[in-house]
Amino acid sequence: MDKQYSKALVLLNMGGARNKEELEMFLRNMFNDKNILTMKSDLLRSMIASLIVLLRKNAAWENYEEIGGSSPLNPLTEDLIEKLDNELDDIFVTQAMRYTPPFAPKCVELLKQQNIKEVILLPLYPQYSTTTTKSSLEDFMLVAQDSFKLRVIDPFYQNELFNDSIVNDIVKTVEDTNAYNLIFSAHGLPQKIVDKGDPYEKHVKKQVELIKAILDKRGIKFASVNIAYQSKVGPMKWLEPSLETMLENFENQKVVIYPISFIVDNSETVFELDIEYKEVADDLGVSDYKVVKCMNDSDTFVEVVKNLIS
Repeated sequence: MDKQYSKALVLLNMGGARNKEELEMFLRNMFNDKNILTMKSDLLRSMIASLIVLLRKNAAWENYEEIGGSSPLNPLTEDLIEKLDNELDDIFVTQAMRYTPPFAPKCVELLKQQNIKEVILLPLYPQYSTTTTKSSLEDFMLVAQDSFKLRVIDPFYQNELFNDSIVNDIVKTVEDTNAYNLIFSAHGLPQKIVDKGDPYEKHVKKQVELIKAILDKRGIKFASVNIAYQSKVGPMKWLEPSLETMLENFENQKVVIYPISFIVDNSETVFELDIEYKEVADDLGVSDYKVVKCMNDSDTFVEVVKNLIS
């Protein structure tokens, strides 16, 4: 007999391309997002988005081909949903993605079919940004209107269980923490967005301070602990230091990277961090370069989610 639910948990994220057509869809939808390109004119935004897609899609697809032609985000999210659905007996678990399917309208339709009355929204972005959290929440709420009683889970960068789990994952990745420089790599953001009041950079720095306190409490030492920003595009000023600049400090030294702004592995982790920045590190003479996997569908993250929604 099918389960009967009155409450649902909806995971929100950007999405990931499954093929070349979806990659173009991802880019087009992202650069048409008013939270990404913040000019007031929809027509101007659309024209700029079309130009960016034209210029970037082929190079972006070459990157995707190096990771098998699709983002790992989709199967990993589906696995996470299945695990959560098994753990949360009275809650229907599903997803809504921002730039590739499944989109918010399909999700809302599914929730209505399930006769859901209450919805918990969990943006899978640990730190708040207008470009991620706000964009995903607005997208869902615009479609849902007043269909459900909504509860939004706040950014969870300060959650103790979450940060403890990050420390555990980092420590498991290296043989001797003392020998490694730890770099928390966050997705970059144009400086002008931060200057307008976006709290993302503050949240990243606060989370790193909390993690450093856990390391100190446990007596875990790294050669150094650092923050850097990845994925810069275009000529404008972005948050600094860039990951490439940070890596220049560690010739003949060992480095371990933690992708602090991601929960589920995607092209920014499995291509940029695992492949692209490794090549940079090798060229700079970094003696060992490791990347910690995102939490993905781990039992640990399932417990974090249960903690967040309890």
